[in-house]
Amino acid sequence: MKLLEGKTAIITGASRGIGKGIAEVFAQHGANVAFTYSSSVDAANALEEALKATGVKAKGYKSNAADFEEAQQLVKDVVEDFGGIDILINNAGITKDNLLMRMSEEDFDTVIEINLKSIFNMTKAVQRTMLKQRHGSIINMSSVVGVKGNAGQANYAASKAGMIGFSKSMALELGSRNIRTNVIAPGFIETEMTAKLDEDTVNSWRNAIPLKRGGTPEDIANACVFLASDLSAYVTGQVLNVDGGMLT
Repeated sequence: MKLLEGKTAIITGASRGIGKGIAEVFAQHGANVAFTYSSSVDAANALEEALKATGVKAKGYKSNAADFEEAQQLVKDVVEDFGGIDILINNAGITKDNLLMRMSEEDFDTVIEINLKSIFNMTKAVQRTMLKQRHGSIINMSSVVGVKGNAGQANYAASKAGMIGFSKSMALELGSRNIRTNVIAPGFIETEMTAKLDEDTVNSWRNAIPLKRGGTPEDIANACVFLASDLSAYVTGQVLNVDGGMLT
């Protein structure tokens, strides 16, 4: 059963990792996919072709969600190319970890701008289209770190916690127009980034998780399918922890 048949989704930061996993699963469920990337042109082209091969419409856009004007232009282009926007997944994000005493102002500002300001930019940009349609699902990718904090990640935790407050406010503002806003808080997800870590470190993390494994991009994508589809028609303003029980 294709749960997203005929719907159009924008996914930011989708050329690799979690974003790529979401794009692939959404295409399998029949969604047309517009996705953004920052620099990996080859990876973006390969993903676009792979998505199209499943029979959906797909297009990659080089766009920086942290730039207000670029976000506006992106949404304009997607509406023109796809005819509408039913789902927005704000997934683009970075880390610049350090203890506060060693963290530079630039490292704090950059993480807030890319992780949190981008949510404002993109939500503001899609708002008009979704208001006109009188429906939409916005899914913001936070983190367990945004829920519980983490030493050495004050900037990242602040950005991811800010995302939760912003999303709950949007759920209240946009709910009367049938626009839902929810948050996913992933735990330890194994991607090409974590593959570079040494095996002992990764195993110690796995062992600390009740389900005894790291998550996959597909685990996050499946939660996104639920929140993007009509299965969650009465769900808004929620934070769904997809973490193998890490925060239990």
